[in-house]
Amino acid sequence: MPPFPVASTAPLRRIGWPFAAPEGSPEWEAVSAAHPGARPARVIEQHRSGYVVADAPDSAIRAESPPEWMRPRFPNHERAAVGDWVLLEGRKIVAVLPRRTAIKRGAAGEHYHQQVIAANIDAVFVVSGLDDDFNPRRIERYLLLVGGGGAQPVIVLTKADKGDAATALAELSKLGAPVFAVNAKDRDSVAVLDPWLGEGRSVVLVGSSGAGKSTLTNTLLGAEKMKTGAVRESDSRGRHTTTHRALIALPSGACLIDTPGMRELKPTGEEEMAEGGFADIEELATQCRFRDCTHRSEPGCAVRAAVERGELDAGRLANYLKLRDEIAGAADKLATRLAQKQEAKVQGKALHKRLDEKYGKH
Repeated sequence: MPPFPVASTAPLRRIGWPFAAPEGSPEWEAVSAAHPGARPARVIEQHRSGYVVADAPDSAIRAESPPEWMRPRFPNHERAAVGDWVLLEGRKIVAVLPRRTAIKRGAAGEHYHQQVIAANIDAVFVVSGLDDDFNPRRIERYLLLVGGGGAQPVIVLTKADKGDAATALAELSKLGAPVFAVNAKDRDSVAVLDPWLGEGRSVVLVGSSGAGKSTLTNTLLGAEKMKTGAVRESDSRGRHTTTHRALIALPSGACLIDTPGMRELKPTGEEEMAEGGFADIEELATQCRFRDCTHRSEPGCAVRAAVERGELDAGRLANYLKLRDEIAGAADKLATRLAQKQEAKVQGKALHKRLDEKYGKH
């Protein structure tokens, strides 16, 4: 018997439901078995005060969060994010279904937290303008965050008339991700992105404010739905015209998630350098004389030798080393957090055992 009381999955598939049958995957079935009668919906907007979810392309249901999500110490990444599939009882969210993919970042602040930017996505469009917004080092940082989440990164360069597109394409082609220069206002120009925008596919746009994400969204949508704004001439940065993440159904049958510009892109500690556009540097590192070479001053360093030969950009190596150190630092914080969580769990079990021995089980 299907765990979800839906007569047809067609409306769900039009907003990204990845299965032909209501049952979904065994993992999803296990979650739904605990909530018989609940129905699936997808998070299309996330606000501080709650969520908007949909069970069809044109639906919008204001949903209530579970009480435990409101607790200050509840892990941020365990709350639903835009793109997540949830189970609803009435208008109340009772469970988050397992994620297929996700793009995450380390949340701002001293303490270790993860923030999910978008979930259950097939591709990530990393959008950058070819004006003063163009920054290959920031693009590398985005690719690093995307790399371990299971989605396909695609670099989209907008404002091709304001920069040297040919040079930018040649430089970014080394990162291992598809890269295109487009006019975000021209539907014919952005048609190169159509292979990632087929029916049932889900794509998230990431990039700094003013990069052209909302303009690109409007062009793909065929309507001026997303507010756009001018950028400052001094640095080509824009105001946050997109104020919250939102999932939008496109005419092609794909789902597009527009996001506000992100000033901070901290690693979570789970990233792999090779998956984040640095596979070539990781390959060079295997040729170093010392297995634990830091690529800073050791003799026989194949990575620095490639820089000296002009085969590797010095700025790219510096960014690689910086990101590698950030990941190591975040990984240490993550390990400490997990150890503390496990210790608290063990102490809780020990306390319950002592209480049971003293007062008997209830």
